[in-house]
Amino acid sequence: MSNSIRLGGLFRTARQWFTKTPERALDQAYEAALKIQQIEVDYFDGNPISADYGDYGQSAQAYFETELKKYLNLIRMRMGEFRSSSSIFRVDNERVMEVQLSEHVDDDYALDLIDRPAAFFRKLRVIDDVLARYADAPGSAKADSTLATTSNPVPNPTSNRALKRSEIVKDSSLREVARTPQADAAAPSNEGLSAQSSVLPRSILRTVDRIRQDLDPEAEDQVVRNFRSSKTKTTMALRFILFLIIVPLITQQVSKNFIVGPVVNYVRDSTNAEVFLNMEMEEEALHELQQFEERLRFEVLIGKAPPLNELRIEEQVREKAFEIEEAYRQRSSDAVKNVFSDMIAALAFGLLLSACGRQVAALKGFMDEIVYGLSDSAKAFIIILFTDMFVGFHSPHGWEVLLEGLSRHLGFSANHNFIFLFIATFPVILDTVFKYWIFRYLNRISPSAVATYKNMNE
Repeated sequence: MSNSIRLGGLFRTARQWFTKTPERALDQAYEAALKIQQIEVDYFDGNPISADYGDYGQSAQAYFETELKKYLNLIRMRMGEFRSSSSIFRVDNERVMEVQLSEHVDDDYALDLIDRPAAFFRKLRVIDDVLARYADAPGSAKADSTLATTSNPVPNPTSNRALKRSEIVKDSSLREVARTPQADAAAPSNEGLSAQSSVLPRSILRTVDRIRQDLDPEAEDQVVRNFRSSKTKTTMALRFILFLIIVPLITQQVSKNFIVGPVVNYVRDSTNAEVFLNMEMEEEALHELQQFEERLRFEVLIGKAPPLNELRIEEQVREKAFEIEEAYRQRSSDAVKNVFSDMIAALAFGLLLSACGRQVAALKGFMDEIVYGLSDSAKAFIIILFTDMFVGFHSPHGWEVLLEGLSRHLGFSANHNFIFLFIATFPVILDTVFKYWIFRYLNRISPSAVATYKNMNE
């Protein structure tokens, strides 16, 4: 009995070591890709490792090229190992994660386990980007081409650009977004037969895959586990959104009414502070008083109000002046309170973001899943809506109203020269950044959405 148990343990250990071969090979290839990226950032300002981007001598340049060749060869070997081993071993990540989740009650640790499939996909993306940058390197073009067209789910740069992000999100093994590729362990995605290249059409393979999953006795448990994982992350993201909205608002109101407010009122009352903070407020008060006096005289003249002598009219105007003074004194105090209470609210918002890193990662994954899960026409619609709203033809009017309202809220005089200068520069900068984002990132992850956006924008 003991011998059979010992043999069973050895068999399980050996099986675990072999089934982790794809993960181990991918980790080593990913580390080599990070080494290349680190050299690019440290010595070539983020550019490819080449004599065109660095002013180094022959010895230093030869060293960099040797390191590049070494890491590229390591990537090719490990990805070949990953390709051959992953075609044999199929790791059920969701089941492994569920077992690990059942052994830990910490939600933060559970979030790390749920994020592992996305880390796996992100490592593949990093490796493909590195190989694409050095596709013309000596001895690498052919190898990279062979690597990019294998039967494993390793997208080459061309297919990666043509692949829709919405299709990637629909895969349950690639839904989550990893926080940092260095911190998360790699986890091979739970691919079926349809993910592997074959002489048969993919539709037939997907049908066989679906039948196999339907006949799997643990398929129902797998669906429940996937639903619970998605529900946990969605609930965490929505709860954190509410915290980001409610906490700063409550902080602003509490600090304004109970901390900043009494201090400001005491200081202004003890120093006999000015009623008006700026000339604009004073002009508004005088205009309001003038309108009241003219309205009163007009109503007396048309007989709508009882006849009043000049002394009576002056007395009512004086009473109105005191009311206006008190109103604008309170408005000035509120403006001073808003400055300090808004600073405290912004500080609370920043502390909330810095202290809740895991919740921020969950929120980012939730938003990415929503945005990239939209159809191409929906993405193009949202892009056009936001660009026309903030950088479009009618956006200057909105920016002007927004800046004037902010100035009024903080008690500053609305400087129209500054507002016009801001409108003439900031939307242009924002439009340039947004176009660069479309060209640099969106065109790579969802080229069909960019094409739809261009057609709709025309």
